[in-house]
Formats: sequence, structure tokens, C-alpha cells
Amino acid sequence: MTEQSSRPVTLAVDSAGLACSAVVAVGDTVLFAARVESRHGQAEVLLPIVDSAMRKAGLTPAALDLVAVSVGPGSFTGIRVGLAAARGIALATDARMVGVSCFEAVAVVPRPDRDDFPCILVALESRREDIYVQLFDRRRDPIGQPIAVMPATLQEVVSKAVGATPLLIAGNAAQRATSALARRKDIFVLEDSAPDAIGVLRAGLRRWSMEVVDAPRPLYLRPPSVTLSSPRVGRA
Repeated sequence: MTEQSSRPVTLAVDSAGLACSAVVAVGDTVLFAARVESRHGQAEVLLPIVDSAMRKAGLTPAALDLVAVSVGPGSFTGIRVGLAAARGIALATDARMVGVSCFEAVAVVPRPDRDDFPCILVALESRREDIYVQLFDRRRDPIGQPIAVMPATLQEVVSKAVGATPLLIAGNAAQRATSALARRKDIFVLEDSAPDAIGVLRAGLRRWSMEVVDAPRPLYLRPPSVTLSSPRVGRA
């Protein structure tokens, strides 16, 4: 582990969305990053990516100070796989562990040419008709709670929260959100801004610097689409 806690050796992982990714960094300096598109099979994909990232970064697991992981929303399987992997690595290495939402992972990535926007709408795919959304202010602090919203009501939700404030729209559902907000003025769409391990790294370091390192819990914005039926009790 590093002696300077302000520049922790960090492993950041994301498997909640449409890909698996891992980043190894010292402070905010990325040593190695890997990403594999994977809608399914995250359990088979994530750990080999982590192993490769650590080896190519030239670090042993014992060097880790922090393990950052995305907690959702996203794939139920992907969220569970990421949390289980992060917990196992943190336990084995005695590293601290922090969970960040996929909204945070998108919002905190620096946008040098767009950091003047007073409000950010992060819009994430739900793989259904609705969209997962959360608003952030210029400091990347959340404005309200994350919600699942139908596109037809997104205009009302955003206007109620921030009025006519200029809006930067980011995330892998940014285009769908932009279409739903077509009547608004002063909006800008950020392309290629899906959540990934780079964003998880930056959000995790932000929490580390603020000394907010809570036990990660999954963030689900809807119940699972498949549930176990209650067992039938037959007569003896």
C-alpha cells in the first residue's frame, strides 16, 4: 500500500452496464485500463480483465489501497458479479472498498470544454421503455434521488427540478433523453459517455478524498423481472 493516502493505489471495476471494465491507478494516474463489451457472462469476463489489468500495471494485489466498484443501476447479474468480485479482492488484500453509482461514474468524469454547465442530467439505459436518470449540479453533487422515468414525463421531471437551467446530458441513454427533452433550450449532448471503470475510479477517489467510504450496497431502481415462485405445499 502507498504511504500517501491522497494517492491511493486503486482498482476500479464496472460490470453493471453493457460492458465489463477494470482500471488500475495511482491517484488519478491510470496505469492500465481494459474493457470488454459483454451484455452477458460477466462472471466469466470480469476477473480475467482484473487479473490482466493488475499484471500489465506491474502491481501485486497486496499493493492495493482501495477497490472501487459500480453498484448500479444496471444488470442485476452484473451488479452482483461486480460487488462479489470487489468484496473478495478487498478482503484478500485488506484494501478499503467503496461503491459508486453508475450516475456518479458518468457525472464526475472531467469534460474540459463543458464544465461550465450548471446542471448535468445523467441518463442510463434500463433495457426497457423507461430511462434511469439523476441530476447533478456544477460541483457534481446530486440534485435529488435517481429515478426510473418514462420518456413522456421526463420534461416535467426535469423542469420541476431545475427549471430552464442549461443542461448537459450524458450517459448511454443521452440520445433518448435528448429526444424526450426536445422542447428545452440550452442543452448539449455528450457522446460516448457510458459509465465505465474510469468513471468509477474518479468517483471512488472523490469519495476517498471526502472520507466517505461506506459499505457498498446495490442500487436497483426496479424489482427483478424474474422472481422465484413460492413453493407449493402438498398434503402429506
